[in-house]
Order: sequence, then structure tokens, then C-alpha cells
Amino acid sequence: MKITFSQKMNEFPTLIFSELLAYKKKLQQEGKEIIDLSVGSPDLPPPDFVREELAKLVQDETQYGYSLTGIPSFHEAVRGYYKREFQVDVDQDTEVLMVMGSQDGLVHLPLAFANPGDYILVPDPGYTAYEAAISLAGAKPYPMALKEENNFLPDLQTIPQDVLEKTKLMILNFPGNPVPALATKEFFANVVQFANEHNIIVLHDFAYSELYYDEKPISFLSIEGASEVGVEFNSLSKSFNMAGCRIGYVVGNETVIDGLNRLKSNLDYGVFIPIQKAAIQALTYSASFTDTLRATYKNRRDVLVEGLKSIGWDVESPKASMFLWAKIPQGYTSMDFAYKLLDEAGIVVTPGNAFGQEGEGYVRIALVQSESLLLRAVDKIKESNLFSTLVK
Repeated sequence: MKITFSQKMNEFPTLIFSELLAYKKKLQQEGKEIIDLSVGSPDLPPPDFVREELAKLVQDETQYGYSLTGIPSFHEAVRGYYKREFQVDVDQDTEVLMVMGSQDGLVHLPLAFANPGDYILVPDPGYTAYEAAISLAGAKPYPMALKEENNFLPDLQTIPQDVLEKTKLMILNFPGNPVPALATKEFFANVVQFANEHNIIVLHDFAYSELYYDEKPISFLSIEGASEVGVEFNSLSKSFNMAGCRIGYVVGNETVIDGLNRLKSNLDYGVFIPIQKAAIQALTYSASFTDTLRATYKNRRDVLVEGLKSIGWDVESPKASMFLWAKIPQGYTSMDFAYKLLDEAGIVVTPGNAFGQEGEGYVRIALVQSESLLLRAVDKIKESNLFSTLVK
């Protein structure tokens, strides 16, 4: 029997992460030591009190029905978290929606608002799921360049008027992935004004809100008027090491929340209730855990940044997120350099152009290994003489 894929599947090529994983396995089978710093998957466990809550509840035979939506106490925990951490008031009944991880929500949201042919403004470089979201909706991406000379903030004034007339959504992500940049209050205020002028819904991806070092990130919803133009997605994956639990939420504009809720009611039956209740513990007692988590990542950041600088790779120290956005030596494409680093030093990083055209010339390095392994990675690069060869 001949099986053919739909035309839509042509818009979903194999991601570079899968290609790197396959090549990594090949090298490991050949006996090579590999240290993987490519995928932003937390290597640390959730807090003890989260795991204890989950372990207790999975033994309760009454917890195994469909949840359908977020339980009221989960919505209340989100409301309390936003009030405590960002001084933002949200209505737990109309301005909060649980999703199966923030990626689930942000990939589906354009389906509720964008028609085929509409534009969606997207950061370049940006998280790869944004392109998938746009493709599912049949919309067209318009890349907003994130450039170093502009502090990796998009210049909204450069977007052509004919694009703006057909734009339904703007996707933002601060602290960012792959670029660990922070937004300013002035920038977000300009976004609110811009969205109002052009009737554009703002989707702010705030998944790295708790992973900061030098200054606390700003919630988009803390800006006056933001809830009138958009929503903010957040996740427990990175902030509480609950990536495999697949639980997150979106807060903000009531109409946008309602639209996504209507769509989601046709797609899934909610998140396992014990996971929701474990997430409630995380959101309620976040301060007792996130300070320690930030200290861990900060130490990793400092160890890796200083180590790379010591061997001649002058990388920027990020103020937030779990990534370094590192310039590569001249004379190599991002892809060539990533594979050369893997072949000659056994270190897996992600080429910057996997996140968009503006990512060329960079690689993304994830802080997802222990300090000792990060130091080992630095030693392996030094021992390979790769970097000294490249900088000559």
C-alpha cells in the first residue's frame, strides 16, 4: 500500500534537534564521549514538596477521571502567583486558562484567530514552535529581526504598512529562547500602543520568567493596557523542572482566553489532576525553590562563561534564561561550526540559524549539565585545539 503525507506535512521538516541527536548517537556508538548542551531540557528534579504531592495523589483511585479543564484551585494558584510575583491582578475565572505545557497553548492559539494568508509577526531568531504555530493556522510569518545593536529587541517601526494591515498576531519572548534578552518597560509600553494602533493581538511567551540572574524579568501584563491587547503564556517546565508533566497556563485578555478555551475543548480532555495539584504546590511555594534554582543556573553560567573565555571564546554572559547565545569564529556557518564542535570536541550545541535567518553566526548553548560536566566540556574544547585553530 502506498502511503502519502498531506501537503501540510511539507511545512514540518525534521528539526535540527533530531538530526543532531541521530549524529550524536552515531558518535557514541563509535565510543566517543559526548556532552550534550543542545536541548533546553532541565536535568534537575522538581522540588521535594511537588514530588511528594504527586506521589501521594497517584495512589488515590478517585483522581483518574478526565479533568477537562484546569481545576478551580489551579486557577486560584495562578492568580496568587501573578499577584505575588508581578503585582498583576487577573480574574481566575475569565483570564486564566490551563494548557498542556505552554507550547501546546501557543502552537494552537493562532488557529483561533488567524486566517490563511494573515501575517503573524515572529521574532527572528525565535523558538522553533512559533513557525509550527503559524503553519498550522495557514498564516504567513513576518520575521522581526533581533539584532545585537538593538539589544535584541525588534524594531516595530520597520514593519511595512501593507504587512501590518494583514497582521493578526505578534509573538514576543522575553527572557528569550534562543536569545536570552530582556525586555524593558519602555519597549513593552510601545508594544501596547503599537498593538492598539494596528489591532494586533500580542502573545508573550514568558516561559523563562523565573530563570534570571541580574534583574527580574518584566511581565508583559504588568504594563498598563497590556491585558486589553494580549496574553502571556507561562510554564512549569523550566521554572520548576516539571517539563515531563506538561502543564502550563495562559493569562490575560478575556476574549483571547475564551477563544483558545473553545478551541482546546475540541482537542483534549485536560491534564491529570494529580499533576495539576502538584503544580499548585509549585506555584504557591515558589519562593522556597526558585531562589535555589536560580543560584544553581547562575553558578553554571559563570563556570561555563569564564571557562570558555579562558580558552579564547569570548561569549556574552546572559542576564536570564538557561542559554548562552554565543558568536562563532568568522569563516564558518553556524551549522558547520556546530558539527565541527561535535566531531572534534564531542560537544553538542544548536546552530543559531535553526531559529531563523538572523541566528546565523551564533550557536545556542544550554546550561543543562552539572558544573563538573560544563568544566569537562571546556577542557574537551581546549584539548581538541579546535578553537585555537579557528581563531588563527
